[in-house]
Amino acid sequence: MREPALHHFARVAASHGGPEPGAPYADLWKWSVRDIDAFWTAVTEFCDMFWDVPPRAITDGKAMPGAAWFPGGRTNYVSRVFARPRAGIAVVGHDETGTTRTVSWTELEAQVSALAASLTRAGVTIGDRVVGYLPDRPEAIVAFLATASLGAVWAGCGTDLAADAALTRFDQLEPVCLIAASGHHHRGRWIDRTRDVDALRAGLPSLRATIVVGDEPVPGSDAMTWESAVVGQPGGAFAPTSVASEHPLWVLFSSGTTGPPKGIVHSHAGVVAEHLKTLRLFFDMDEGDQFFWYTTLNWMMWNLRLGGLLCGATVHCFDGAPTVRALWNVAERGRITHLGVSPGYLSASRDVALRPAAEFDLRSLRVLGCTGSVLTAAVHHWVADQLGESVAVSSTTGGTDVVSGFAGGVPGVDSRPGEIAARWLGVDMHAWSDEREALTDQVGELVITSPMPSMPTGFWNDPDDKRYRAAYFEHFPGVWRHGDWITVTGRGSVVVHGRSDATLNRHGIRMGSADICQAAEDLPDVVEALVVGLEESGGGYWMPMFVTLADGVELDETLTAKIREAVRDRVSPRHVPDDVIHAPGIPHTLTGKKLEVPVKNALRGLPLSSAQSTAIDQPDVMGFYQRTGDRRRSLGRTS
Repeated sequence: MREPALHHFARVAASHGGPEPGAPYADLWKWSVRDIDAFWTAVTEFCDMFWDVPPRAITDGKAMPGAAWFPGGRTNYVSRVFARPRAGIAVVGHDETGTTRTVSWTELEAQVSALAASLTRAGVTIGDRVVGYLPDRPEAIVAFLATASLGAVWAGCGTDLAADAALTRFDQLEPVCLIAASGHHHRGRWIDRTRDVDALRAGLPSLRATIVVGDEPVPGSDAMTWESAVVGQPGGAFAPTSVASEHPLWVLFSSGTTGPPKGIVHSHAGVVAEHLKTLRLFFDMDEGDQFFWYTTLNWMMWNLRLGGLLCGATVHCFDGAPTVRALWNVAERGRITHLGVSPGYLSASRDVALRPAAEFDLRSLRVLGCTGSVLTAAVHHWVADQLGESVAVSSTTGGTDVVSGFAGGVPGVDSRPGEIAARWLGVDMHAWSDEREALTDQVGELVITSPMPSMPTGFWNDPDDKRYRAAYFEHFPGVWRHGDWITVTGRGSVVVHGRSDATLNRHGIRMGSADICQAAEDLPDVVEALVVGLEESGGGYWMPMFVTLADGVELDETLTAKIREAVRDRVSPRHVPDDVIHAPGIPHTLTGKKLEVPVKNALRGLPLSSAQSTAIDQPDVMGFYQRTGDRRRSLGRTS
């Protein structure tokens, strides 16, 4: 068995003032956040960062917000991808029809170079924005790399979003080029998006060029076809544009469920450093590995998965619906070594009595990553039983905001079901009280007290950083407040309890919703649960639980009592909901996170804007919560 890269790194760290090799991981973590310069010097050395001009320092020494990373350095994300020749396959595209397409490293570089030349002929230059409206296919990766190679700024949306939802994100960027697909696969059907592409073109007056991916061009358009855009190899060696370390790489978008989506800007060097650290050290990824994380272009995991190319791994895409067998099929077909899915997908696999290791050939699998929501202890046990000790289960937490993770699995560190193994190196994460006190074995606010390379350089169209500061640094000046409730245990592990902006505050006791929901969701009759708390007239507090149930199950008095008992026994008597209500659906963001705040707003009678509805996977169910709130107010209860 090969030695994990993290252990090799520990020896490099020791040469830079870190603890001696073999020291506990906790010592290595403490050094990594205490001596930022030494730690990130070790990372960039170990991971072989590519520089056209080396930086004069790791940071400029400024405090958050506003710390600049790798000042004076010049590089390009794409230069690191193609820093040296590689043989074999770079990208694999799967779809739900069973079709598999491969792109070799040589072909990938040729297509990126040719598309970059086509973009240049269309007038795209450094700093311009190129947007992609695409399913998770190899063309999306080529489009991003070609854009970034020019020093242009990339932003993407999946074709699962309708045109209106994509426009609320793209129009703020004033893009000069649109790369769009004519459709995508979903549950055995071809979803035609040609009308949406037309609507995007009409709604983006700044466009100078459109490139259409698909068998059929957009009717009546003068758009360039993908085939014509990537044909031919320009003369001379491919040379990505050298840009400053802090130059914008891409714009990611917030969920848009509580207001217009915010454009979050990240830098070339910051992303390369953070993604190499995350994938090389904590996912133990190397050349030749096969990396598939189910995602769409709407989710930061698409961006993190691109980091597999930085490591020399083969990146796998999937155009289709994540049905209960589909992703395991991809893992088998692609001989995947690193697989990433959501806790919901694992729960669904368990609920239909799937036996992944028995029903699929998963002998290549080494790491199962899981993020998007809390991985419950029960599902973690099921995964471990099904896949065995040879597969490391890495439950992670992070965010679009930093396009990376804060904590997750660590090679050599035991992971307890229901907990995240440890804080990752270079992430100065703590659970804080309102008095800025670091808490152990107590629930507190997730804060980051030292800068990370992939923290945003700012928000788009926020020249004075007012919105950026308000989003993360208003609550604790000079400290990043992420908006989650967590516990950092005495063992160094992390438990995530839910969003702090949806805090339950019953009788002065603050609680996270995740623990309560887990207790209910571990019952076989409950598919999903959501708990919110609302202040009522007269000083009351109403804490209902909404549940969706398995087929054929009714919410009778017996099941209600079981749910209450489970919460009482698994959490505490004070966490027992006031009412248990059968709901037609639980709303989520488009990346699968439960939406407590919009449900609270609906129960209060606040309308959902059209822009917000496009950011919710089941906007139709919001009417149920509005009617529930109306009935409650008619009794004079909810304020």
